[in-house]
Amino acid sequence: MAAPLAHILFVDDEPALREVTAERLTEAGHEVVQAESGERAVELLEQFAFDVLVTDLRLPGMNGLAVMEAALERYPGIIAIVLTGYGTVRDAVQTLQNGASDFIEKGLPFDALLHRLNKAIEQRRLAQENVYLHSQLARYTGGGIVGRSRPMQELFQLMDAVAPSASTVLIRGETGTGKEVVAREIHRMSPRRTQRFVAMNCGAIPETLLEAELFGHVRGAFTGAVAMRQGRFEQANKGTLFLDEVGTMSPALQMKLLRALQEREFERIGDTQTLKVDVRVIAATNSDLAAMVRDGTFREDLYYRLDVISLELPPLRNRRDDIPLLVQHFLERFAAASGRTADAMQVSQGAMRRLMAYDWPGNIRQLENAIERAVALGAGRALIDVDDLPPEVRTAEDAPVAVATDFPQDGLDLAEHLRAIERDLIRRSLERTSGNRNRAADLLRLKRTTLVEKLKRMGSRPEVR
Repeated sequence: MAAPLAHILFVDDEPALREVTAERLTEAGHEVVQAESGERAVELLEQFAFDVLVTDLRLPGMNGLAVMEAALERYPGIIAIVLTGYGTVRDAVQTLQNGASDFIEKGLPFDALLHRLNKAIEQRRLAQENVYLHSQLARYTGGGIVGRSRPMQELFQLMDAVAPSASTVLIRGETGTGKEVVAREIHRMSPRRTQRFVAMNCGAIPETLLEAELFGHVRGAFTGAVAMRQGRFEQANKGTLFLDEVGTMSPALQMKLLRALQEREFERIGDTQTLKVDVRVIAATNSDLAAMVRDGTFREDLYYRLDVISLELPPLRNRRDDIPLLVQHFLERFAAASGRTADAMQVSQGAMRRLMAYDWPGNIRQLENAIERAVALGAGRALIDVDDLPPEVRTAEDAPVAVATDFPQDGLDLAEHLRAIERDLIRRSLERTSGNRNRAADLLRLKRTTLVEKLKRMGSRPEVR
């Protein structure tokens, strides 16, 4: 089954007009997703990198101009076409000035609409202006944290509340979610910002050396201790100590850490002098410490001492709408490192769809590496495309557009949503089987005749076997 010419989001509150136009655009080779309101359109734009937005200007609630602005803010290269049945010169000028590719009256014959749509797509492709995210990024107070998804906004609110206190913080999250970045930002927002931020990865230091790294030692305390050395607690006095992978500590060292947290005092190895410190501790783990407590591999009293305030970092697969922002953030960084400006480099919508479809088991760190690789492979070229992505990302299927789980105020067209799901699954099964109807029917657990009948109702006539 051939790939669609363009992925189109069609927004109109008139069901009959919306469905007929969407059907004819589909017959013309495009893939169309419908939205009955501006609010629903914005939800869909957060989930998928559409090539084209076609929206009615006058919508109940959020109007077409606001939808277009939201789309262009997230995807500056998206093609935006505004339709209206009440067109005025003033409306046309305003929409074009705000970034619309075209302003079309609804009475225009469909063939003329299709011609102008295809012309806009071709012009954008020839100009290589598909997309680059030169929009205002929702970066959090310059701390290097990027995100405006709901999970990240909730995290930012917690960080605001946590930063002024001296309480111990436990940051949970999968590998690569940015736990140290969050810890550094909490320190930067805290009253301790002028003092040191000391970071230590407990899992990267051999157990025999970890105690000395934490608490220091005196000369002659053990073989190789040729001079006195301060530990991380002492180095972080008046500041913040970040302990990553805290769940890897041995039970004996856990007890010593517990005392240091409770009493704010410790002794260097080989010394009898007790040192008092004023340190805020931020710990992080990708392990389930509560389960380790139940298994007896982590001290319960230490767990509750660390878990005074808990922050949970969402994995990247749960905040896919932040991926375009993160891509632009990394693109700017690596472009600058290669002596180029970020606005000289672009990411195609096709590549963006693959980036948003992939599950990112390595989270933000893996995405960062993927963009660095793409910039390196695309050296001298203005457009980063699908072929520049890592193989595992390049072969990711386009993420299906999610169906709303909450009913809009004006109701939900259940039949249309179910038809959209069915069309999407049939399309994907045919793509996976290179158009072989027998194999596609097997994947869908359908009889071949049932699949053929559904294709006829869809008006699909692909070259299949």
